[in-house]
Amino acid sequence: MRLMKTIGLALAALSITAFTATVASAADDPGPSAYAQAMKGKRVMLVPLAMGFDLAQGWAAYLKKEVDAWGGTFETRDPNWSTDAGAQAITDAISGDSRPDVLIIHAPDLNSYSKLMKKAQAAGTYIILVDNPANFPADAFVGSDWDRLGQLEAEAAVKGCGPNSSKKIGLVQGDQVNSSSLYQYNGIMKVLEKHPDFQVVAKPDSNWDATTSRNVTTTMLQQHPDICSIIDFWDGDATGASAAIRDAKLDGKVFLVTTGGGEKTADCDRLQDGTYGAVVMTDLARQSADMNAIIKFLLQSGQPAGTSKTYIYTLEKATTKADLKPDTCWDLKALQAEAAAAAAAK
Repeated sequence: MRLMKTIGLALAALSITAFTATVASAADDPGPSAYAQAMKGKRVMLVPLAMGFDLAQGWAAYLKKEVDAWGGTFETRDPNWSTDAGAQAITDAISGDSRPDVLIIHAPDLNSYSKLMKKAQAAGTYIILVDNPANFPADAFVGSDWDRLGQLEAEAAVKGCGPNSSKKIGLVQGDQVNSSSLYQYNGIMKVLEKHPDFQVVAKPDSNWDATTSRNVTTTMLQQHPDICSIIDFWDGDATGASAAIRDAKLDGKVFLVTTGGGEKTADCDRLQDGTYGAVVMTDLARQSADMNAIIKFLLQSGQPAGTSKTYIYTLEKATTKADLKPDTCWDLKALQAEAAAAAAAK
């Protein structure tokens, strides 16, 4: 019995020693220190198409919150829909004394910024393309698979029309140079090829302008008043298409499909009131989290800018009024209020 007791005490002592060693090891976890050293003082800059719309404002709010938290500096530049102004903003950023370590670019088309992005990478700046792909090997792309998104829109339009409709569909495209518009169109046509009884009767461009969308949709409805569905390539100008439908007194007869950032007033409210029949929404919070994750990875990786090639596609689906839940959309005003409160508390 005395021997068993001695053995028991020895095992207990070993367990205590092992536990103490484990606790000491955990207390010396090298992760937080390495993370802080790699991240502190790094600069992140967002150059969207413009700062005056929900997607850009949402990205900026989520990115700033994270970058501030790990001790970095977050900045934005506002080209205000001007490709030349965007190019100048990128030029100034990479040639100045405060060159960003990470440059997030919302490209206006496939090629305009390619030389500048190459120059930025050569200077050591990581390039992340957001939302719009480009003909450039960025360190990462975060955004929609626009071909798949177009397929989702077309499937929603076919369903919205129904088998007993005219089966006539109109498209209001963005333009002929923006990747999101080109790939979206390809996806739409892939689905409609599987439904040969459906016909695209018009496909004008809006140039991403609500007034132009309203004008071309008015003409489309005058020429084809029996259209059963219209796919407008962005909710920012689909408001124009919806106004044209309302003016023609075709509310409830034309199923309007679009894509958007999933902001409450831009998308969910308009699904709720019947303005839109379906919206293929971007999960902006998740997309912003993806950007933040790839920023953290790149800054800690030690690999030179221009040597990574990563694609992170945002999960999306066609949402209708029947799908709406309290958390389906995000609220820009609430996000801005949270950011203002955080800034005031500093």
